[in-house]
Amino acid sequence: MTEAQRYTASEILAILSARQLQDGHVVFAGIGVPLLAATLAQRTRCPALTILFEGGVVGAFVEPGKLPPSTNDQRCTKRANMVLGSADVLLLLQRGYVDVGFMGGAQIDQFGNLNSSFIGDPAKPKTRLPGTGGGNDISSLTNMIVAMKHEKRRFVEKVDFITSPGFIRGGASRRDSGLPSGGMWRVITELAVFGFDDRTRRIKVLALNPGVSREEVQDNTGFRLDFDENLHVTSPPTDHELETLRVLDPDRLFTA
Repeated sequence: MTEAQRYTASEILAILSARQLQDGHVVFAGIGVPLLAATLAQRTRCPALTILFEGGVVGAFVEPGKLPPSTNDQRCTKRANMVLGSADVLLLLQRGYVDVGFMGGAQIDQFGNLNSSFIGDPAKPKTRLPGTGGGNDISSLTNMIVAMKHEKRRFVEKVDFITSPGFIRGGASRRDSGLPSGGMWRVITELAVFGFDDRTRRIKVLALNPGVSREEVQDNTGFRLDFDENLHVTSPPTDHELETLRVLDPDRLFTA
């Protein structure tokens, strides 16, 4: 068995995403891999991590095998710190109490703008997606981590619609548009870990995942990529990380 065969693409997404979080962070987590990653971090490295749900749960504690299917599901309220209305949770965000926003998306572009609204012509879209929810608020006011599968149709030069703003047109355009704080910080895929250039705000590859080449990452991206001068290879998932993850999601609902 090769190293890559020890885990699925979704498992490495969750594990590498969990490694980006720090103890004491307050994290606004979306459902699926983002929540799984935040819970994994809480169980392995960050016991003081606070997880918020858009539906109103503050300090969520996810029991193994009981990952909620939506942000309004109440199964995580049992050991939570408090349960508020959605408007009150977003007010915490707007007052600056949230460190990290954590979500996925259908499309992302070279400046980190996310689309989760529709694919195609706005007048006659080919595919309608779930939409924004609190995604715009979260990406406008926090440092963002995005976890998503790496495909050319997802990594596009320009998204069909900006549901959640990244660095908009690059450079100072985010600040000039009235968003002085936050922005895209990390993008995690099964192929690589990405950051953003401090000046141009274009996405760049910080690290390749084990067994992945530069060419493979570029071939699966719909625009030209920059590679960090200190490009390195991520450490593979540990046995402890994999075991904890599989206890949290025993039916492989999010990690198949």
